[in-house]
Amino acid sequence: MSTVNTVTEQLTRAGQAIEHDSFAIIDAEAGPHAYTAQQWPIVRRMIHANADFEFNGLTDFHPQAVEAGIAAMLRGGAPVVADVEMICSGLSQPRLAHFGMRTHQFISDADVIARAQAEDTTRAVQAMRKAHRQGLLQGAVVGIGNAPTALIELVRLIREEGVRPALVVGMPVGFVSAAESKDLMAEVAEVPWIVIRGRKGGSTLVVAALHALLALAEARQKQAASQAQGATGG
Repeated sequence: MSTVNTVTEQLTRAGQAIEHDSFAIIDAEAGPHAYTAQQWPIVRRMIHANADFEFNGLTDFHPQAVEAGIAAMLRGGAPVVADVEMICSGLSQPRLAHFGMRTHQFISDADVIARAQAEDTTRAVQAMRKAHRQGLLQGAVVGIGNAPTALIELVRLIREEGVRPALVVGMPVGFVSAAESKDLMAEVAEVPWIVIRGRKGGSTLVVAALHALLALAEARQKQAASQAQGATGG
């Protein structure tokens, strides 16, 4: 059985060659780093998405983050809850469908806007609360790339209401509360997380990190299938 990814790879040989050459350039130019063999493919894909080598160092991982993300994907059906539509649009639907995953975001829902106006909060805060009311955060992969207030609210839900996502990819970009929100997430011990320290971030980086995790999950899936086939003499 081939161990080459078929779902999370580029669809054409030309696309695969460009991506693989890009990764080789990143590996060569990045030089030594402190990331593990499982963490580096995530950071490398983030660098690939933005051509910014500062993510080699700015990206920080909870010790169980990668394993928790892979496990959530391999279980199948884990919701992906995002703060904005851009993350949902950027994620590959065939890659998500392979693991039975669907995306959810509520930032533009009429009831979210109405609650934000009535309670003088942000839409991002209310969107996280709506995801919680619908039971979507428990066991979810949460991606936040735009709104620091969404990440701050998620931390509150974890600490005060016992919400337990499988993984939080917290990478909001900005000048107001962005760095602080990620520092706050990095203090959470109960839920695994991946964050970018400082002001940098964005939805494209969340998408890149999740695509890297999907590729790692598919590789793990193929490895397990190959081992099972070998054990049965298939």
